[in-house]
Amino acid sequence: MLFSGGYFYYITIGLQIYCAIHSYRRGTLNRWIFLIVFLPIIGCIIYLYSEILANKRFKTPNIDVSAVLNPGGKIKKLEKALRFTDTFANKVKLADAYLEADFIDKAIDLYTASLTGAFSENEHVQAQLIVAYFEQGRYDEIIPLAKKIYKLPQFARSKAHILYAKALENTGDIEQAEAEFKAMKGRYSYFGPRYEYGLFLMREGREREAWAIFTDMLNEEQQLGAMEKKTNRMWFVKAKEEVKKIGNLEQTA
Repeated sequence: MLFSGGYFYYITIGLQIYCAIHSYRRGTLNRWIFLIVFLPIIGCIIYLYSEILANKRFKTPNIDVSAVLNPGGKIKKLEKALRFTDTFANKVKLADAYLEADFIDKAIDLYTASLTGAFSENEHVQAQLIVAYFEQGRYDEIIPLAKKIYKLPQFARSKAHILYAKALENTGDIEQAEAEFKAMKGRYSYFGPRYEYGLFLMREGREREAWAIFTDMLNEEQQLGAMEKKTNRMWFVKAKEEVKKIGNLEQTA
């Protein structure tokens, strides 16, 4: 095979050399050298995505290289910053890092501690608390939080809204849960919420309705531009898997 054995080795070395030279010419080698050398494939992919594709017409995420190499180091740095300056911003940055690292209890403690004074109704913190509470199955605590930020435009098709709908489902309010899922629908967009609505219908035993949602998503995929397809690729892959599952269920019925 083309990429087996020695071929793969030489391709990896060539990719590292290309990235190193490109980074040197841009004056960013000190920032990237460890990632390129010690994580050759992943590091080069991250470098190409951040430093080359970022110059295209569309924006790319700002990747924290130190966090990729040492995720624990990011948390220690934020903990030190909070000890030095106990501010709302530092609390939230550290809580976000805890949540990302699955230190849910620590994240909840910090989020809760930050909701004081002028920041007592902060929408970002409340949305993040919804995520944290869902991870712990604390569905009853999600519902009042979601109602506080429900009317904000950014809540409409956010992850917090999806988890609010799931919390309603898990507390037995199936009708309202479906209403929330339906509120997040839209053509040629919002593929994540639509996929979650399909899963909800599957859990309710409504496979044919779920199939219609998944197949609509896959049909719309063909009409999207390259960047939109790439951005939502995960949802299309998942939708295909669910369509296949539904087909298998019908065959065994």
